[in-house]
Amino acid sequence: MKNIRNFCIIAHIDHGKSTLADRLLEYTDTVSAKDMEAQVLDDMDLERERGITIKSHAIQMNFRRTDGDYTLNLIDTPGHVDFSYEVSRSIAACEGALLIVDASQGIQAQTISNLYMAIENDLEIIPVINKCDLDSAKPDEVEDQIVDLLGCDREEIIRASGKTGMGVEDVLNAIVDRVPAPKGDSGAPLQALIFDSVFNPFRGIIAYFKIVNGTLKTGDFVKFVSTGKEYHADEIGVLKLQMSPKKELSAGNVGYIISGIKSSKEVKVGDTITHVNRPCENAIAGFEEVKPMVFAGVYPIETEDFENLRASLEKLQLNDASLTFQPESSAALGFGFRCGFLGLLHMEIIQERLGREFDMDVITTVPNVSYKVFDKKGNETEVHNPSGLPEPTLIDHIEEPYIRSTIITQADYIGPIMTLCLGKRGELVKQEYISGNRMEITFDMPLGEIVIDFYDKLKSISKGYASFDYHLHDFRPSNLVKLDILLNGESVDALSTLTHADNAVRFGRRMCEKLKELIPRQQFDIAIQAAIGAKIIARETIKAVRKDVTAKCYGGDISRKRKLLEKQKAGKKRMKQIGSVEVPQKAFLAVLKLD
Repeated sequence: MKNIRNFCIIAHIDHGKSTLADRLLEYTDTVSAKDMEAQVLDDMDLERERGITIKSHAIQMNFRRTDGDYTLNLIDTPGHVDFSYEVSRSIAACEGALLIVDASQGIQAQTISNLYMAIENDLEIIPVINKCDLDSAKPDEVEDQIVDLLGCDREEIIRASGKTGMGVEDVLNAIVDRVPAPKGDSGAPLQALIFDSVFNPFRGIIAYFKIVNGTLKTGDFVKFVSTGKEYHADEIGVLKLQMSPKKELSAGNVGYIISGIKSSKEVKVGDTITHVNRPCENAIAGFEEVKPMVFAGVYPIETEDFENLRASLEKLQLNDASLTFQPESSAALGFGFRCGFLGLLHMEIIQERLGREFDMDVITTVPNVSYKVFDKKGNETEVHNPSGLPEPTLIDHIEEPYIRSTIITQADYIGPIMTLCLGKRGELVKQEYISGNRMEITFDMPLGEIVIDFYDKLKSISKGYASFDYHLHDFRPSNLVKLDILLNGESVDALSTLTHADNAVRFGRRMCEKLKELIPRQQFDIAIQAAIGAKIIARETIKAVRKDVTAKCYGGDISRKRKLLEKQKAGKKRMKQIGSVEVPQKAFLAVLKLD
């Protein structure tokens, strides 16, 4: 065990984690030259296209030094805040972390929040300044920031470059010298923590685990503690670029187990594996529960695909434990699911993965949060969807969820951030300097206001620097109205939203303008209206596509032209009575990008 090291790589998005991981794999000959490609661990098409890491990836490397051979288990983690749950799971399976900071950009928001997560779990932090080969690199300045943040010595900071391979050997040596070997007792009853799982259509569900105590052998009879299910370990092994089977794994190792599990409900991330005949006394203290920020309805385009969508979401949840879902129905879209996501990028990625990995075409509704509605008799109901709202005459008042949010930023961006938060109906609780030029601002804000585009705006006005964290604080009465969108007088319930009375007119007008751009022209005029109750507050008209029926009339009497135009007009009128307007998927998502 003393020659095992488990570590993860944490950083802000785009600071070069995956590229540095490539160099580590290359240096230790884990990946042969013919298999080597850029971002070798990012195996999803989506990750390559967007240049971001979405899933954490585990891989084992062997590093030979004069004092012996070492086994290094690396977990590469995502950098975007929407996937911070992946990071928390990776950290739970490690004893050390490489903290990577871009030499040209310095320490940024996600660096700080991931670092705090690692420190809370008592990980040994190895600071690395990456991209030192760039002309715009400022390694001395970034070193000062790291010393300020970590309180470490300058000598402990490694300068490296994922592109040129500079400093890679120093990084590997630092991992061996500074990251502690895993603690644990190979002779104790088995205790293994599941930190991830994937679905394989031929072999069932494959769970990835880290053994904290005990030893696991092929063929052992094991039990998953929280579900209480028992299985035979048909195959166990370690994760190289492909899975590599082993006869036995002991404490400190990271590996996988295949035991023919068919149902996704039987594997929970954070669960403990133990032996049936010699169980451990208690389960490993699990992860924190995930808290979704954004809720949206996901509906199949064809109603008969409902069960396929359920199966697809269950398989996706195995691979991405931060996705939550429950069934719901809508008048316009039929049966579907109300899903909880960690943010808008997360929602976009899930939608794209449903299409690519499971061939599911889905429609996603406008994201929203849940409200408490009190009627005149004093009864309270929880509403997750604007279409579930009672008649306005029966409602006494509506309470909306407020969050207590903490924003950490450089003092330079305080003005625009204050303006943004106050524009979202935020109330300033306190602000204070934490170190040097960094400030912490605490706001109480309605969750409904931050759901759509708050985080994206915060990132852009603070040049990606501000970090944002929140927890649910309380419910407060609010003047909310239901905004309906009507197409030719028919309400489209998937586009209706609950919004504050002060914002309703502006929001309704912008929505009508956006839909006018996105809905394709038909053979008849389409009226797009925004309404609060029976009152229309905004309207746009999409003009009909029309053929020039008078083209063949040149000269002659005007009545000939008029006769043809009247005939066309009658046809358009008839068409409008029977024609229906198809709303494209883009229109549902456009609401998010109204600005």
